[in-house]
Amino acid sequence: MSRLRRPFLSDRFFFVTCNLLRRREELSEEDFACLAEVVQSARKGKNFLLTAWVFLPDHWHAIIFPRYPLTISQMMEHIKVQSTLTINARRGATGQLWQARFFDRALRTVKEYHDSVRYIQSNPVKRGLAAGPEDWKWSSLSPCGSGSSAVLPVDLISLPADLDARL
Repeated sequence: MSRLRRPFLSDRFFFVTCNLLRRREELSEEDFACLAEVVQSARKGKNFLLTAWVFLPDHWHAIIFPRYPLTISQMMEHIKVQSTLTINARRGATGQLWQARFFDRALRTVKEYHDSVRYIQSNPVKRGLAAGPEDWKWSSLSPCGSGSSAVLPVDLISLPADLDARL
């Protein structure tokens, strides 16, 4: 199998998607809480920014900024391994939890960044999990997902007003 090459590895905003293996049981509220703890712990240990996120029963999305020398691949591997160990222990299960690969896109403009945040926020509504984006607890837009007392607080950033500005 060929290795996926990533021209940008760190010091960029990445829109990431991580999918559950098809044969695994969908993620529950308790699993979401475990995943949030793992991501928060990784942020402290690995020093990356998290600016938007959503957890869904069969996948999750986030916008992440890994700081050099941490790469997006190292960061995602850490989160996937630790969340697999944590969720499997909670479930009394073994084996792989996530698909082997994750999907990422380096965000190049302010418009791309804002479009990705809107996509993340609208995902629970599109999937029929919530009436409005703010109604899904497991999202950075939810009152439970933002602010200092959030399940998984986001890093606040300042972007240029020009939507065509490069990130």
